[in-house]
Amino acid sequence: MLNTWENKGQGERMDNIFMMDSSRSPVFLTGSSSNHLQACFLSNSMKNGVGDGGTCLSAQPVKPTVAILGSGDFSKCLTKRLLHCGFHVVVGSRHPKVAAQSFPHVVDVTHHEDAVGKANIVFLAIRREHYSVLWDIKHLLEGKILVDVSNNRRLNQFPESNAEYLASLLPDSIVVKGFNVISAWTMQQSYLKDANTQVFICSNSLKARQQIMELARQLYFQPVDMGTLSSSRDIEAMPIQLFPSWKGPVLSAVALSIFFFAYSFVRDIIHPYVKYKQSDFYKIPIEMVNRTLPTVAITLLALVYLAGQLAAAHQLYYGTKYRHFPHWLEGWLQSRKQLGLLSFFLAAVHVLYSVCLPMRRSERYLLLNTAYQQVHANLENSWNEEEVWRVEMYVSFGIMSLGLLSLLAITSIPSVNSALNWREFSFIQSTLGYIALLIATFHGLLFGWKRAFEEEAYRFYLPPCFVVALALPVCVILGKVLMLLPCVARKLHQIRKGLDSSHDRCKRLEPVGSAAQISPERVTIM
Repeated sequence: MLNTWENKGQGERMDNIFMMDSSRSPVFLTGSSSNHLQACFLSNSMKNGVGDGGTCLSAQPVKPTVAILGSGDFSKCLTKRLLHCGFHVVVGSRHPKVAAQSFPHVVDVTHHEDAVGKANIVFLAIRREHYSVLWDIKHLLEGKILVDVSNNRRLNQFPESNAEYLASLLPDSIVVKGFNVISAWTMQQSYLKDANTQVFICSNSLKARQQIMELARQLYFQPVDMGTLSSSRDIEAMPIQLFPSWKGPVLSAVALSIFFFAYSFVRDIIHPYVKYKQSDFYKIPIEMVNRTLPTVAITLLALVYLAGQLAAAHQLYYGTKYRHFPHWLEGWLQSRKQLGLLSFFLAAVHVLYSVCLPMRRSERYLLLNTAYQQVHANLENSWNEEEVWRVEMYVSFGIMSLGLLSLLAITSIPSVNSALNWREFSFIQSTLGYIALLIATFHGLLFGWKRAFEEEAYRFYLPPCFVVALALPVCVILGKVLMLLPCVARKLHQIRKGLDSSHDRCKRLEPVGSAAQISPERVTIM
């Protein structure tokens, strides 16, 4: 979309900007407006009677003058983007002579009073602690649209949002919250394919909100209407939150890693040392970590699909899809993408560790010892057909499961996801996802083979680690088989088509959140 102004010559762009002086009334027309006169923004000179009353109709549509108070990095990048999109920009600064050196020469850098008087839309690119400078020009800001782009340094730093505080300071102005989630780096990008283009906007004035949303579209952003100014607290919290949707999945992965690592440490390190005085502590850095990674990965993958099965069981139990899921299940359903990506990451790291296992010095010593024992025992051939087939199939299933996990992870990329229709996406994420879980389970079973039935494998009366790790995946696979039974599948299909067989239909609630848009059986790693 940016090709429109990029293809124009730099000289032509500058000429257009120079033509937009204060004596010419800028016009701001929306493409969807049926009444062009109502979409015009008149400058102060026009309101005072200066200028031709027919200019708005006869002249070509001209974008309005925009004022920016503040001369920081964000103000500079916003100014450049407004200029590239054809706007005339006036910058207000406490030290205009110094600030003018950092802006293009076509930008009018002046004092706050002069900048506010030349525009009806004013961007406040200043921090909350500097809002006091607006008190002296309060009378000049009456009736003007003030776009607050500020952010706080931490969550819940103040009892009210910056935009609400600004509205209380300037009750005669129209405060709009927006553009605070866009970084200065994004502002100066010509192509926004690799950046987030969503702009969340809220205001108590519907007209002002629509005007700023239209301005955001002309800057090639995607505005999102967040409603009244009370939503500004949520908007201001967005840029300073640290992976809010990843907190639960990461904590789950860390907890499972600690559990499986401690479990393997007790069985494979402590037990030999206590019983045989054998020191295997050298296995901790690589071998113990490599045993922990796959167990956590397959457990997380099973948790992805277990959430969907619990949601389906909830619908079957109540006989309706209109009943709210419990809060813990709702959060679990919304975390499936993060759980799946963590599973893929741990599986990929497990492959790297496995490739490095033969490179260890300890592995070379063990190989030499085995060769010496074979020579000492006068064995010419130690070929074991069963072990050869087990390892070949074990490695093959591991590669196939990682390949399918990679496919699931790739489809989570927005550009790939948008190229798939819903049926294609659900087939990859649901059908192929269950196949990946099944193959990964076979991979674990082939690794353990007969050791689950050997008495010496139960050290300290604890079962082998792979037995514990495969318990949940096996249960999830059996649960899927149960859901595929004709009697269960037919009932579930009818419920999801709208059948309501619950006894409390009068108290029926509409689904919200992820339950309203995502079918629980379509469990996504996305």
